[in-house]
This record gives sequence, structure tokens and C-alpha cells, in this order.
Amino acid sequence: MYRFYVDDSQISLETKRVTITGSDVNHIKNVLRMKEGEEISVSNGKDGRDYRCGILELDDERILCELRFIKEDGVELPARIHLFQALPKGDKMEFIIQKAVELGAYSIIPVETKRCVVKLDEKRAKNKVQRWQGIAEAAAKQSKRDVIPQVSGIKTFGEAINQASGMDVKIIPYELADGMAKTKEILSGITKGQDVAIFIGPEGGFDESEVEKALSNGIEPITLGKRILRTETAGMTVLSIIMYLLEE
Repeated sequence: MYRFYVDDSQISLETKRVTITGSDVNHIKNVLRMKEGEEISVSNGKDGRDYRCGILELDDERILCELRFIKEDGVELPARIHLFQALPKGDKMEFIIQKAVELGAYSIIPVETKRCVVKLDEKRAKNKVQRWQGIAEAAAKQSKRDVIPQVSGIKTFGEAINQASGMDVKIIPYELADGMAKTKEILSGITKGQDVAIFIGPEGGFDESEVEKALSNGIEPITLGKRILRTETAGMTVLSIIMYLLEE
């Protein structure tokens, strides 16, 4: 079933009507060639609900739908996973965001660290974040997420530490972390409803001073095995493990 995202104001529970506007109108009419009576799935990308609708009217400006029922069986992970990803080289960030969304990340926070090769001025950073958010939305649509993960503005490492301070579980893969037993204990301890921060370094890893700052602020070191993983692999590995442990 096709999934489309709309604003809250386009869903009326009182009248049981949902209105789709914008580029999705052309996609529904002329690409998918859908007809009146066909069923689609609609989400506001926020509340985790799947609004099942039947198409009532199609014109050049809007698609009017009848709200048939609301499905709340939940495709979202029961914990909110926040990926604090150091800026990688090239277009790796696009790949990381796409896969993180597919694996259930709740938000992605790009972080500028000491060893980041990429340095963006304010204008370029704003344009990048807009593009990354578009990639997150497309990935959410493809994987039928009920929530569109938010890609924040680029943070300094200190700002990232502060943002994560109130989260329930905070972890950082680190080659000098204790053995796998401790890592298994930390990851297995993640429970439903928690906010989890994952800090992933750039190519070359975090600077030692950044690791020390992270540890002094309650971020727990974990190991991802005996092999050194690329920055675009490390976050996906942690997310995959957490997904496996949390989903029933």
C-alpha cells in the first residue's frame, strides 16, 4: 500500500476527511494512476498513527480522501534512538541518514568534531541539512515509517554532549572499551520508552580529548568487536543490534 505524508491540518477527524496537496497530487494521479475508491496510507510523520483512507476525488490541486480507520499497531521502535553522527567525507552522510531511517532511528544529529575533514559555512550547512531532511523523508516513506526522523542543524561536539545529557542511555563505540560482555550488558539494558544517544566518530575516530569529555559526561564506551569499522558502518551496526534486541 502506498504511503503519503501530510500536515496535521490536512487530517480532520471530525469530518473524516484527509486532503493531499503538493507534489504528491501529480504522483498519485499521473504516475501511480490511482482511481477513486482505492486505498492509501497517510501519516503526519509525528504521532505514529497510520491513517487508512479511500480516495474520494482527484483534481489538479488536491486529492480528497475519506478516513476509514486508524491503525496503531506500531512500526516504530519502542525506544527513541538518536544518532549523533560526526560529519564524514563526500556524500557518505546521505547514505548514513538513509540507512539509519530504515533501521528505525528517531533523529539524526550531524556533529562537527576535531577530526572531521568536512567544514561547512553557515549557508552550505543550511543547504546540506535541507537535503538531508529530504533524504530522511524519502527513506521514511520507502520503509513505511509512521514518523519522519528529524535531521537537526549541525552541532559542535560540546552542543551534542549537552543535547544528549538528559537521555536515558548514552553510548560511544571506542576501541579501548571493555570487552563484549560489558557491551552486551549495556545494550540489553535498553528498555521501551527510553531515549538512546549513539555517538559515532568521523574517519579517524574521535580525538582523545573528545572521548575523555564524553566519558566524563556519562557516555558509556562500548565495543563493536575486534575489527575497526568505517564511520558509515558503525552506526548501522549499533542500530541493527538495538533493533534486534527491542523488537518482539
